[in-house]
Amino acid sequence: MTERAAPFFCPYCGDEDLRPNETGHGAWECAACNRAFQLKFLGLLARGLQHHSTNSVEGNGI
Repeated sequence: MTERAAPFFCPYCGDEDLRPNETGHGAWECAACNRAFQLKFLGLLARGLQHHSTNSVEGNGI
């Protein structure tokens, strides 16, 4: 199993001095603004991915 990705910056102040928080999985603390926050993946959206291509080959005789 691979490690989860860590946040690159604090969502409150933008600083990069983040450390894992001991409260649990996905919890981080920022040393710059003294805030703790938690990241959580909620799931995939029902509509899925929508691909918009400007180089469509349909209808141009190719």
